[in-house]
Amino acid sequence: MKMAIVGAGAIGGWIAAQWATQAAPDERPELSVLARGATLAALQTQGLRLRHADGETWHCAVRASDRAEALGPQDLVVLAVKAPALPQAVPALLPLLGPDTRVLVAMNGVPWWFFESLDGPCRGLRLDSVDPGGRLAEMLPAWRVVGSVVHASCRLAAPAVVQHVMGRGLILGDPAGGRDPFVDELAARLQRAGFEASVSERIQRDIWFKLWGNMTMNPISALTGATCDRILDDELVRGLVTAVMREAAAIGERIGCAIDQTPEQRHAVTRKLGAFKTSMLQDVEAGRPIELDALVGAVRETGQHLGLPTPFTDALLGLTRLMAQSRGLL
Repeated sequence: MKMAIVGAGAIGGWIAAQWATQAAPDERPELSVLARGATLAALQTQGLRLRHADGETWHCAVRASDRAEALGPQDLVVLAVKAPALPQAVPALLPLLGPDTRVLVAMNGVPWWFFESLDGPCRGLRLDSVDPGGRLAEMLPAWRVVGSVVHASCRLAAPAVVQHVMGRGLILGDPAGGRDPFVDELAARLQRAGFEASVSERIQRDIWFKLWGNMTMNPISALTGATCDRILDDELVRGLVTAVMREAAAIGERIGCAIDQTPEQRHAVTRKLGAFKTSMLQDVEAGRPIELDALVGAVRETGQHLGLPTPFTDALLGLTRLMAQSRGLL
């Protein structure tokens, strides 16, 4: 399989290095990476490295370029950039696409293709908060996409050096629903390479469930600088988290993505993770643009389409947006 990574950060780098080093020799992908700047220089001189908590490091050589034309058409493209980078990343990757190329989208939040094939009152809805003008859907239509939910924690220790923290979970699914032979085979290959990969027959439900858990912790941590344990320890802030989650759960119920947990049950799960920094807080600290629209703005816009009020979500979105604007992070 010819595979290209677009977004060789923590998650993209983890997927690439795990697969390229742990699969059987005859199942290791021919690996290319579309990158630029310090990441490109590191990939070209040192390759890609994946570090583990026990100190072990896996290394793989890659073919890296800042021009997709130099890498050529692929069988699979892993798109692992953050949402604010999509308007630049998607046009740049188009030369990687052949007639049958599929794109594994490994991102947080609501993606541009979410409602295209989702039965219910929002079927076909295009979210301006995620895909203004519909350009992403034109360039990467849903039939090319393999949806995913990542259950792993990684961080970028240095350019082209990924530190794996915990988890190896990947849920895959065809946006159209049901089973897709390509997705089934992809999940099987990932399993054989050491991933905890599974297939969902309605990946939108899995995406909404993960969103339900992180659409509050991310912006609140970005606003306050607090780790998630401190957020939940504050009775008033925890009450806000619960209120926002109830609004998102009501929207999920209407769009066919019902949540089978209570907010309190989810809080208990989050508490077990300890004092950790969310990805949005890490982005704020590093001065990087934040994924606010895909995580929060999309929920508000969906609620507006359905006529469901979202006062707590609106307040959280407005406050976080104002903070990000004042720091140049939007």
